[in-house]
Amino acid sequence: QVHLVESGGGLVQSGGSLRLSCAASERTASNYAMGWFRQTPGKEREFVGMISRTGLSTWYGDSVQGRFTVSEDTALDTVYLQMDHLKTEDTAVYYCAAGQSCLGYGCWTKENEYAYWGQGTQVTVSS
Repeated sequence: QVHLVESGGGLVQSGGSLRLSCAASERTASNYAMGWFRQTPGKEREFVGMISRTGLSTWYGDSVQGRFTVSEDTALDTVYLQMDHLKTEDTAVYYCAAGQSCLGYGCWTKENEYAYWGQGTQVTVSS
């Protein structure tokens, strides 16, 4: 069973930075593609970014491209989401997720391709 725990959320001013961590159960990061999503009340979950199983490829949502970076430390089984130049519209609950395989271009942007999810961590960006 894959177990994911996010941490690092909090309150930050607009323009600031925050780094989220996703601690995964043993060998998850090296065996699964790892994604980050976010959700605000009343809205659908939005794809933020992901890193491939090999760690060689990353993919980002249009709204965070150039500002957020996904990375991993497989020795620690931890995936990170570095968020820079934060905006008030980045306020959301952020979730990490793990998936084993998907087919089709851009498939990792779809939440149903991920089988395992963490509980989420709140990020609030103030103006």
